[in-house]
Amino acid sequence: MKFGIVGLSGVVVNFAIFWFCINGLGLASLRSNIAATVIAIATNYLGYRYWLYRDRDAASRKREITLFLVFSGFGMLIETGVLGFSQYVLGLDSNVEKMGAKVVGLAIATVFRFISYRTWVFKALPETEPAAPVAPVAPVAPSAPGVAPAGGQGLASQAELLLATEQIRYAPAE
Repeated sequence: MKFGIVGLSGVVVNFAIFWFCINGLGLASLRSNIAATVIAIATNYLGYRYWLYRDRDAASRKREITLFLVFSGFGMLIETGVLGFSQYVLGLDSNVEKMGAKVVGLAIATVFRFISYRTWVFKALPETEPAAPVAPVAPVAPSAPGVAPAGGQGLASQAELLLATEQIRYAPAE
């Protein structure tokens, strides 16, 4: 649901800028699409990072931004490719036809972006399950210095046993 809200706001920004560029500024449709998509990518990143995926791993922001821009760029190529194909190959050149091609391209690109963002960009943080109960260890009688306690039940052994029984579980995707 949140992905849809952020995405819808990006679509509104994308279409508004696109419409303004082709009608207000008189730019070519492919240039207008690229400008509109770049601005929408920036607004979407803010929504995804600080609202939708705020609980996800943010330790490597540089990696996240790089992947976000790469996958967003591929999405922009999909969208621009559909628009270019419809205009230059199919000859659909009216404003309504351009908007229709933009809708189709954006739909295909949105599916691609959703899968790639959730899978590779905004990774879920691992959650730890409560550790399985460990049987209490009987106190060990002190031994001579330099000699390991009987049964190998020293503090380090207990810690290793506790860590070995802890399982890692991933947070569910929204």
